Amino acid sequence: MTRERAHSAWKSAEAIKTISDRVIGIGPFGVGLDGLLTWVPVAGTVYSVGGAAFLLFEALRAGVGIATFLRMLTYLLVDSGASAVPVLGSAVDFLWQGHLMAATALQKDIEDRHGAPEDVPLKKHARKKPRSKYAH
Repeated sequence: MTRERAHSAWKSAEAIKTISDRVIGIGPFGVGLDGLLTWVPVAGTVYSVGGAAFLLFEALRAGVGIATFLRMLTYLLVDSGASAVPVLGSAVDFLWQGHLMAATALQKDIEDRHGAPEDVPLKKHARKKPRSKYAH
C-alpha cells in the first residue's frame, strides 16, 4: 500500500466527516447531510448507504486492518440501519454520527501506519509518525 494512496483515503474520510456529520457544529455536537436527509424519505437512505459504501471502499483502498474495518462496518450499519425503524430510527440516525466515527477510525488506522498527510493542518490530527514494522 502506498503512502500517497493512504493519505488520499485520509483526506476523503475528512471530507465525508464534514459533509455527513459536521456541516453545522456546536461543540462536540454537529449535524450534516446524513442527519438532515434522514427526514426525507428515500434520500436519507440513499445518502447514508452511499456515504457508508464510499468510506468502506476507501478503507479497502488504504489497506486498513480487519479490526478497523469491522469497527467501521458496525458504525455504518447502525447509521444506515436505524432508518428502517419508523420515526425513532430517524431520530437515532439524526443523532448517531456513524460516518464521522467510521471516518475517524479510518484516519487513525492510516496515521498509525503511514503518519498523517503533511499538508493537513495540525489541529486536524495528532501528527503521528508512521509506526515502524520492527518496533516492539
